[in-house]
Amino acid sequence: MFTADFWKATAERAVRTFAQSLVAVLTAGATNLFDVDWQAALATAGLATFLAVLTAIGAAKAGRPGPGLTETTERAAIAPTPAPATGTS
Repeated sequence: MFTADFWKATAERAVRTFAQSLVAVLTAGATNLFDVDWQAALATAGLATFLAVLTAIGAAKAGRPGPGLTETTERAAIAPTPAPATGTS
């Protein structure tokens, strides 16, 4: 949790969460941009972002290193691959 890589990954997820939740609120709550309650939309996206950061911090000690509980493709790429099975059938 105290590494630059952790905070880079967390920042990327926070930005992605903010954008996704803002788009969800905008498309669900209004028929055009003039009907949007921007204060509520930005507050909702901000809360979702805050929760994403808290989730990353809470998950930092669980599972593999990184801000999430699941294995990412980057971590999967550096995981050693098992040796092929030898023997005859």
